[in-house]
Amino acid sequence: MPIEVVDNAMEGRFEVLVDGKVAGFAEYRLAPAKIVFTHTEVLPDFEGQGLASTLVKQALEMSGDTGLRVVPLCPYVASYIKRHPEYQGLVDGSVGG
Repeated sequence: MPIEVVDNAMEGRFEVLVDGKVAGFAEYRLAPAKIVFTHTEVLPDFEGQGLASTLVKQALEMSGDTGLRVVPLCPYVASYIKRHPEYQGLVDGSVGG
């Protein structure tokens, strides 16, 4: 089953697609030079497949590639960054994380 992560800027969220269908999303708000992650959700039919990790990993990488500093208000994004210290460098210094 093909899995893809896309930035749906019109909706203000990264989406994880499974076979072309939205299976989950990580909502964000843009601020000057920052991306504020506010909520991550995987739809019930797709839970337990590791999609949240795939989604957040790709969202962090895409954000870093554009030079945005990450503000992890979403508890899942914050815990993902704590478990994967290679992403600590993306976190905005004015935010504890």
